[in-house]
Amino acid sequence: MHTAIRQSFSTSLDGFASSIPGKVVLGLSSTLVVAAAARVSIPLWFTPVPMTLQPLAVLGVGLALGPVAGFLTMLAYLAEGALGLPVFSPTGIGGVAQIVGPTGGYLMAYPLVAFIVGAMTRGLQWKLPRFAAAAIGCTAAVVFLFACGAGWLKFEAHLSMHAAWLAGVVPFLPGEAIKIVAASGLYSALARARQS
Repeated sequence: MHTAIRQSFSTSLDGFASSIPGKVVLGLSSTLVVAAAARVSIPLWFTPVPMTLQPLAVLGVGLALGPVAGFLTMLAYLAEGALGLPVFSPTGIGGVAQIVGPTGGYLMAYPLVAFIVGAMTRGLQWKLPRFAAAAIGCTAAVVFLFACGAGWLKFEAHLSMHAAWLAGVVPFLPGEAIKIVAASGLYSALARARQS
């Protein structure tokens, strides 16, 4: 009886999530998750880029929603921030100014980061275990995120490539490795739970 109720609820939830209103609700809810992750922010004295949980949330959006819905969700997130809603890290000044500020490269990369992780993971999970597929997708997405973030930081702050690497990439590598493992593990665990 309990299994039948759970399967019925799961079927109803899947039906709602695949409808247009369901996708909109899911996407907007996901922007709230990314905004909450942005509030977990630790400023660093040697760089304008703070440590946040945003990359983990963006990876989660791409893994959960897939490439297209993840891309559109992160575009909606940027639009919310551009309109002045408090969705970005509190260490920045907010609004459009934060999108074009020192951390703008990271922010502007988020839609493509979600797309990359969603597309690569879905493409690889038929050939590899889910965790491995997600880890490869997350790694590729984070490499892209760092390339955009450090590249923009170099341009915006007039830094050398070496200085941009030291300020925009190196301090975050250990944390990003943990986020990749966490996002991949959560994705594979949730996928297993849905199948059981």
